[in-house]
Amino acid sequence: MPAERIREHTVPLAAARRRRLRADQARQLADLLRHQVRTGGFPDGVLPLEGAIGADYRVSRNTVRMALDLLRTEGLVERQPGVGTVVVCEKYSHGLERLQGLAEILREHGEVDNEVRTVGPVPAPAPVARRLGVAEHADVLYIERLRRLNGLPLSLDLTYVPMDLGAGLLGCDLEHTDVFRLLETLTGQPLGAAEITLEAVNADAHSAAVLQAPRGSAVLMLERLTHLCDGRPVDLEFIRFRGDRIAMSGLLHRSA
Repeated sequence: MPAERIREHTVPLAAARRRRLRADQARQLADLLRHQVRTGGFPDGVLPLEGAIGADYRVSRNTVRMALDLLRTEGLVERQPGVGTVVVCEKYSHGLERLQGLAEILREHGEVDNEVRTVGPVPAPAPVARRLGVAEHADVLYIERLRRLNGLPLSLDLTYVPMDLGAGLLGCDLEHTDVFRLLETLTGQPLGAAEITLEAVNADAHSAAVLQAPRGSAVLMLERLTHLCDGRPVDLEFIRFRGDRIAMSGLLHRSA
């Protein structure tokens, strides 16, 4: 192949590699900056200047701008004239090491309040009946709650409870008390363990409207089946968290 033709192909390929490298570096930098935002690394809520970030992480200013654009797209930061890049949405840490209700987990971050949207008996769908150990189509208590932290929508919780316990919950203060605490009071025994699954799902129209999130945006779905300490399953939940306001965290140990 003539040298001129080789150069024609080489130049676009080199430019594409540079763009790919910059995009890779931008994602890496965005991950590091996101961690700092989530863990309070910028106490005054203002990120350093682009030049300072570039010097700290040894990347170009274009790479810094791409990384900040990624965080802006997530709704985590925003550019304010005369101020710089500021944190506009705080993420709260939801620990996965202990079995706790949301109010217990986030009590240090502010007030959790519950808007009870639906509560009452429903026939148990087969998957719900099987997991709660009740007869198919037997009544279970269904609770739908919008949970807010400091007034901002945080999660939409769909809960199923066996009716022998659910009947007792009907007269309880579900707006100000976690279901976990109420179940322990009703049964006279502590909760024991829970099986959880965590995945990202697209927000359906109903969930998006309730959570005030863009339709189709990704939300964190926590599916949790909670047992009493004697092993009885008593609480099946499907919890949709706004992914821009919560971060799951935990300490894992590798067994010997």
